[in-house]
Amino acid sequence: MILKCIKVVAAVAFSLVSLHVSGQDLLARQAPIDKKLRVIDSVALIRQIKAEMAEYPAYSLYPNWENTRVHAFGNKVVVPDTFRIDMTGFCMPTTNTKITSKFGPRRRRMHNGIDVKVYIGDTIRAAFGGKVRMVKYERRGYGKYVVIRHENGLETIYGHLSKQLVNENQYVEAGEVIGLGGNTGRSTGSHLHFETRFLGQAINPALLFDFEKQDIVADTYLFKKGNNRYRRSNSTAVASNGDVQYYKVRKGDSLSRISKKTGTSIDTLCKLNKISRRTTLRIGQVLRCS
Repeated sequence: MILKCIKVVAAVAFSLVSLHVSGQDLLARQAPIDKKLRVIDSVALIRQIKAEMAEYPAYSLYPNWENTRVHAFGNKVVVPDTFRIDMTGFCMPTTNTKITSKFGPRRRRMHNGIDVKVYIGDTIRAAFGGKVRMVKYERRGYGKYVVIRHENGLETIYGHLSKQLVNENQYVEAGEVIGLGGNTGRSTGSHLHFETRFLGQAINPALLFDFEKQDIVADTYLFKKGNNRYRRSNSTAVASNGDVQYYKVRKGDSLSRISKKTGTSIDTLCKLNKISRRTTLRIGQVLRCS
């Protein structure tokens, strides 16, 4: 009887052990499947995020996407006090370098962009990758124009074109041809009217792009609410009160040369940028000057 009970207990124990082993085997076999599923889910999520970004560039900043008005935001957006705009991955909208009209008041009205001399038929390119929001004609204003919203939060406007070569809701890469230079709309001669805006707020394009040198002023631009109409001197962005912000190192620059250009002492430059007088400067490096 005792022997029989021992056999029964042993059989039950063996079955439990077998069940446990089978469970472990099942979990072991399931683990790679779960891992693959997680990878698949991650890839699907990344694709979805990229699709949404392509569908609505800077969708976390802008409240809507519409194709009826250039300045369609008004009080619908919350403009941050400061925002750092990534300027890398850019392309100059034109290879022409002559500025015929600067940003600022002009004939009792505000000129919210800059005019670059181009000739009818000259190639105009997208400044950054993004999505075309508007392709329209305005007889007493921009003429034939294109508006592009970019992933860095900027919107760029290209006015007075002779021909538009993109469609609304089309995604374009930086440097992609979007139109041809012209003299349409309210224009007294062929040129490109170029605007840069952030959430509808006009930014002086000369703070972002150096058309003479065919380069950006700095790798990033610090947007400050209500304070984006600085004058420029060489490669330096200078505030209306004279305070220097940043300087982009160019070929042949040294600390002493930058010091003379910006009016900032070498010691101050070193302190602000945590460098020494012996530090080798890199072309394209952005130095803080105030």
